[in-house]
Amino acid sequence: MYPTLYDLVLDLFGLSIPPFKLVQSFGMMVALAFLAASMNLTAEVKRKEGLGLIPITKKKVWKGKPSSIVEKIISGIVGFLIGYKFVGIVLNFDMVALNPQDYILSDQGNILGGLLGAALSVGTRIYEDRKEALPEPIEVEVQVHPKDHVGTITILAAVFGIGGAKIFHNLENWDELMADPVGALLSFSGMSFLGGFICATIAIIYYARKNKIPSIHLTDAALPGLMLAYGIGRIGCQIAGDGDWGIPNDAPKPEWMSFLPDWMWSYNYPNNVLGIDLQRDFTANGYVSLTGYAWPTPFYETVMALCIFGFLWAMRKRWKVPGQLAAWYLLLSGIERLLIEQIRINNEYIIFGFGITQAEIISSILIILGLIGIVIIPKIGHKLVKY
Repeated sequence: MYPTLYDLVLDLFGLSIPPFKLVQSFGMMVALAFLAASMNLTAEVKRKEGLGLIPITKKKVWKGKPSSIVEKIISGIVGFLIGYKFVGIVLNFDMVALNPQDYILSDQGNILGGLLGAALSVGTRIYEDRKEALPEPIEVEVQVHPKDHVGTITILAAVFGIGGAKIFHNLENWDELMADPVGALLSFSGMSFLGGFICATIAIIYYARKNKIPSIHLTDAALPGLMLAYGIGRIGCQIAGDGDWGIPNDAPKPEWMSFLPDWMWSYNYPNNVLGIDLQRDFTANGYVSLTGYAWPTPFYETVMALCIFGFLWAMRKRWKVPGQLAAWYLLLSGIERLLIEQIRINNEYIIFGFGITQAEIISSILIILGLIGIVIIPKIGHKLVKY
């Protein structure tokens, strides 16, 4: 496993690049996932703008007006935090490299670096104010193209997606939360994609309605990229070994898979980012395993997610009724997650005497909503286009 980019580059290319020790493999793949989703969304909203489905809007802005005291204070705080941490990393690199996550979330840093960062940040804002200043500030009306919203939407997806993923994960792992609330909430591991999906969707739909963007068209534009991002994110889970592996798989690799690497059938995730020994972990969770190997579920999810993305991307121009793509996304993503849950380790709720996981409940709801949507949206989809 490759907990950091340093481990990955060293093993694949034999290159020792110390700064790469600061880059978590999972975090890097999550960043690439958001980048891919953002690029995909940009392309789709441009296409829908060209078709007249997502309109250009207008807003009024002040030109030549200097930034407020509050804005300067915020710039100073951000600059201080960046300088405080960055200079601390430079001066204590060997220590930070041992556990970058703990350093980032701690109060450690360099005061002088923080003051320098604050001064540079505020100074830059003052310079920009003077550069753009007018004798008399004026209010002008500017056009806002759909693609201009992509940056804000991506930030909303990141903030509410990660926040929702942590909340839903901790609700499912209540004992861990109670044992170490701060650590559980701030840890970079332990994410529920479905929780992140729900919270991010609510935030983005609110933003769309506030900015007079047809929510149904924006949703159709965003969902293929979201599935692509999910697949890329799961690559990070597989590379880093973040605990998303499946239940024990002691069975020998079948003959029809003989031409594929062994890890595609079962894997013990050595040197994983959590430092877990799978054999011991299985025993602690009540599983019996002779080999200590698990189903590589992140890899399977990557394959399924990319297949679903390919299908949605191929069909997006053929589905003419708004919401059709969204309905198929709900159905296929629900099926994908329901299937993978059958070989994953997750906490179960006991409902009517049957054990069921949080993901199975949510994915079942997604399947039902998707089936309903596939049936009724062709009849009512055009009526859903409103702000």
